[in-house]
Amino acid sequence: MTDHKSLTAEAASFAVDLDYAKLPDDALHIARRCMIDGISQFVAGSATEPVQIVALHAREQGGGEEALLLGQGEAKVPATLAARVIGTAGHALDWDDTQASKDPRHVYGLLTHPTVPPLAAALALSQRLGNVSGQDFMAAFQAGFEVECKIAEWMLPEVYKRGLHASAAEGTIGAAVTAGKLLGLDVKAMRYAIGIACSCSSAGIRANVGTMTKPLHFGAAAENGIMAAELAAKGLEANDSALDGDYGFLTVFAGGVFEEKLAQGFGNIYSIVDPGVSIKPYPSGILTHQSMDAMLKLVTEHDIKPEDVESIDFFAGSNILKPISYDFARDHLEAKFCVPALLAMIVLKRQAGQNEFSNAFVQSDAMVDMQKRITTSIDPEIEAQGFDKIRSKIVLKPKSGQTIEQWADERYRGSPDNPMTDGEVEDKYRICTNGILSNERQNRLLQAIWSVDEKDNQDVGQLASLMQPEKVFS
Repeated sequence: MTDHKSLTAEAASFAVDLDYAKLPDDALHIARRCMIDGISQFVAGSATEPVQIVALHAREQGGGEEALLLGQGEAKVPATLAARVIGTAGHALDWDDTQASKDPRHVYGLLTHPTVPPLAAALALSQRLGNVSGQDFMAAFQAGFEVECKIAEWMLPEVYKRGLHASAAEGTIGAAVTAGKLLGLDVKAMRYAIGIACSCSSAGIRANVGTMTKPLHFGAAAENGIMAAELAAKGLEANDSALDGDYGFLTVFAGGVFEEKLAQGFGNIYSIVDPGVSIKPYPSGILTHQSMDAMLKLVTEHDIKPEDVESIDFFAGSNILKPISYDFARDHLEAKFCVPALLAMIVLKRQAGQNEFSNAFVQSDAMVDMQKRITTSIDPEIEAQGFDKIRSKIVLKPKSGQTIEQWADERYRGSPDNPMTDGEVEDKYRICTNGILSNERQNRLLQAIWSVDEKDNQDVGQLASLMQPEKVFS
């Protein structure tokens, strides 16, 4: 990296100085949408096996009763452990939001999942602190979100290409900034918190994509973020420019930054607004959503029944087929990163939601048979067009009649260019919380999130109580 003003210092100063009143209205509105979506993932994820394993382990560890343990009734644990469970739940379904990018040098879509780590840290730590106002909560969330996203946007994409799960690394720093803001750290301590977080950013490895461990990357990010901020608050020192230099986070993890982007600074244009955030319509890798919509369009417009399908050929670039790497899904976790499984769901059910992402369905004879009829190939012509868009083509050969071709729409649903309405975000929230929260609790929680930063909200602790599942998972 070339010589420049310390990014660590800039990030810390931005976070410490950020006041709620400085936040633009569009950033506030989008943040509320992200919180609705994120908290719906915490609720839905609480019912999954990986989260229940992590929660049981946290309960066995015990410790100070600081924050509710998600899915465990009235049980409380230290805020760090609570954040570990909340963060794991947020990514358990792989349905949480993603940071958009307009830079074709990025492998499009492979930036961070911005909401879960800072939001999980904020929810857990706010319970320990007590009487955290909604406006302070919002400012802390926005500080972590912005620092996390700018780092993801500025750093070279080598971290992901090398097989590290970049979202967890950036998420740890974002969670530390959010936690540090809630703790009232000064600039010096915030720089130390960032430095500690950099050393705790394991990033995870992409080998664990499609396993129970992938969502733990986010739980660890939220947990380590709180720990970093708490240790800094107690006086633990770190390199106060740990993002920078030859041995700093950005060089070690990513090989450096796009130098020309650094002039953007933090908070001049908030990343939550521009390039913006994508809210996922499907609980799978976001790189698959355009193709799934294309498959849905094809089968509905031509009224294709499963028994009509002879074969399906899927053509895309390496920006889809390398990260979405399973050729055949053996369970619901692998299905999230398997094009044949995802397209098979659409052919069989004309949808891909929580019911389809179950082992019972993925391992059914119909799914096994349909997956075997689907092949994937990297298309040189698509590859040559670059990675600024997600491009793919589906060619379906019916058992009778002419072959049908469908290109994916590059403006994918849920993206900043084609966003969900507020009503659609609420619909997704209800889908995720149905069967876990009563209708009355759903309504109260939804209203509490929409009004989280109103002036008279002087304690956001109700969010954690309202999102707590009414059934204890064991």
